[in-house]
Amino acid sequence: MPKREVQVKLAATRDRRAIASCDARVGGDLHRRELIDAAISARHCWVVEKDGGVAGYAILTTNFFGRDFIDLLFVAPAARRKGIGDALLAAVERARSATDKLFTSTNESNTAMRALLEQRGYKASGTILNLDPDDPELVFMKFLRG
Repeated sequence: MPKREVQVKLAATRDRRAIASCDARVGGDLHRRELIDAAISARHCWVVEKDGGVAGYAILTTNFFGRDFIDLLFVAPAARRKGIGDALLAAVERARSATDKLFTSTNESNTAMRALLEQRGYKASGTILNLDPDDPELVFMKFLRG
């Protein structure tokens, strides 16, 4: 059976509830809800729909030293390891083709995200200590042109 291509689209206001259903942290985290709302309004939030809901989403900001930064990439636990994170990264990269660099970060303990970033050509760009106890934040960057 051939593998179905993952479809990514820009999130719309109607996707807010589906994103909250996908990511349990949205319900109890006002900052996360505000981040999602702002990203949808700015057309900087992408979603993957699956089985009538959202299986994952990515948010882009420009608040990392004035650079494009993937602030959040989330894939629902049941949908992981199925190409959704890869498709979301590819969509954000295509959308930012006018810029030369794209940054993101993840906790050192998040080996799945680190492997995905390496697979997509992101390079280590630094470490931030003391955000989470005993779990450094690793910063990654990808050149989008040249």
